[in-house]
Amino acid sequence: MGIERKITELSKLREQAMVGGGAQRIDAQHKRGKLTARERIQLLFDPGTFEELDPFALHRCTDFGLEEQRVLGDAVVTGYGKINGRTAFVFSQDFTVFGGSLSKTASEKICKAMDLAAKSGAPIIGLLDSGGARIQEGVDSLIAYGDIFMRNTIYSGVIPQISVVMGPCAGGAVYSPAITDFIFMVKNTGQMYITGPAVIKAVTGEEVSLEELGGAMTHATKSGNCHFVADDDQKCLEAVRQMLSFLPQNNMDEPPFIDTGDDPNRMDEELLHFVPDDPNKTYDMTKVIFKIVDNGDFMEVHKNFARNLIVGFARMGGNSVGIVAQQPSFYAGVIDVDASDKGARFVRFCDCFNIPLVTLVDVPGYMPGTDQEYKGIIRHGAKLLYAYAEATVPKVSVITRKAYGGAFVVMSSKSLRGDINYAWPTAEIAVMGPDGAVNIIFKDAIDKSEKPEEMRQKLIAEYKDKFANPYIAASKGYLDDVIDPRSTRPKVIKALEMLRNKTDTNPPKKHGNIPL
Repeated sequence: MGIERKITELSKLREQAMVGGGAQRIDAQHKRGKLTARERIQLLFDPGTFEELDPFALHRCTDFGLEEQRVLGDAVVTGYGKINGRTAFVFSQDFTVFGGSLSKTASEKICKAMDLAAKSGAPIIGLLDSGGARIQEGVDSLIAYGDIFMRNTIYSGVIPQISVVMGPCAGGAVYSPAITDFIFMVKNTGQMYITGPAVIKAVTGEEVSLEELGGAMTHATKSGNCHFVADDDQKCLEAVRQMLSFLPQNNMDEPPFIDTGDDPNRMDEELLHFVPDDPNKTYDMTKVIFKIVDNGDFMEVHKNFARNLIVGFARMGGNSVGIVAQQPSFYAGVIDVDASDKGARFVRFCDCFNIPLVTLVDVPGYMPGTDQEYKGIIRHGAKLLYAYAEATVPKVSVITRKAYGGAFVVMSSKSLRGDINYAWPTAEIAVMGPDGAVNIIFKDAIDKSEKPEEMRQKLIAEYKDKFANPYIAASKGYLDDVIDPRSTRPKVIKALEMLRNKTDTNPPKKHGNIPL
């Protein structure tokens, strides 16, 4: 009967580990509108596939009476399973146990999961809901965070790392999600901040609520720290599953092919009418994207931040692509500090994980003004340039309308190793717009004219006829073709198919020095 008794004991311990901080604290978690650590895991993974690691781990702190307060598994649940049929790892902080605070033991569990994810070549997802470092453990808890940060850094670009902020994430704890590839947040419950409202008031006198300071919409619209916002835990985890469907398992893998049933040769008549005849009128570039990608399925990233630039994931011909595009309906699609950061980060992620880049260009230039200059538009704008130049994945671009000045160069141009560069007949490629060019080139002649405005308008019309078109660039090989807008989807898909086995390299080096 010995083994039966031991199996019974094992079952009791496992049941004990499953309840975390107990029924009362689980009820309190639910009353806050939050699911428990294990409930979240069950929603994230395919049913019946999750395998837990270290369910019997215990903290080792003996100060402040903690030796009498030990919970099996401590304040985090870790393990692996299948998401969309593919292996993934997770650590899910348990707020019912010491407020989800990080102990040395909890960190060891997280680090073990991260190491296994890297060895196995599988994504890792962190479900964050924690009061921060476990104060009673002192410097051990600080070292524990450092161990996690180190792995976030060395595994960056090796496996996809996703952070899901579903509760508080404060102090040094925020640096782990900041290093990861994407941050999801839940409205009203997910919060990130370095210092809380009480400390801010004591130091600066400023009064601010938790939600205003570090809530999901604050980070999605103002700081740009948050890429996706969801209304509740369930919708947030569904979005994580959706994103992973576009991504490869690791940097040596290819993104998954999914037969979407959408004809790769599909033409679309409506694309003829998106670009207005008046160059000063706007249009919605997301509608162009919906028309050319498979089944109009586009997962926009950073939707609420730097809205003059659009980035996100889609499929074309069943294969994952990263879309980068100007949004003419917001700030005319101009490149500013925030758009540069947003675009550069996304381009570099796609390059890390072998996701081809499709760039739709309608850019009048960089945002002018002292505000942008003082914020460092030179340095920030160079990040986007650097990211495109460094990227070795297939790069296909389509200029739909304006492509002026340095902004033309930055947006996946031939100079930056763009592989295939197309333009619609409506494209205008020049150092600057016709008005500005005429004012500079013909300034003296206009000033001396008896009818300066009449002469200026005549010269602008002549400049437009001669230069505001794609054919000069095409004649020099800077464009590979000028295409019928209706054929954009099949042209891009065929180019990506041709580039599937593309190889390109950068010189051997430790790493570059992107202008941070």
